[in-house]
Amino acid sequence: MHELTFANKIIEDARKQGDVIRIEVEVGDLAHLPASDLKDALCELVDWKIEVVEKKGWVKCPCGFEGEPEILDKKHDYTLFQCPKCGAIPEIIDGEEIILKEVEVKD
Repeated sequence: MHELTFANKIIEDARKQGDVIRIEVEVGDLAHLPASDLKDALCELVDWKIEVVEKKGWVKCPCGFEGEPEILDKKHDYTLFQCPKCGAIPEIIDGEEIILKEVEVKD
């Protein structure tokens, strides 16, 4: 499962900080998997408090549009989106990453 690869990498990176009790992960709207899938995978693997924050996607289109794309479909391992102004496939500026934002460890 694709989400387990991401979850294991996040867990590995978090454990480098110490005895983890909580993490916050940011998942972009245009990332490789839905935020809920990643959260479910993380919850299966560890008993930490897990917060997943969704970040809006940001695109730039040759038609001049810059902003949030129209997301047509989002499933495991793909996101189908277009420019809401002209329907073309715009360039992704932001919102396609999965980032470990915070790690809280025991004192």
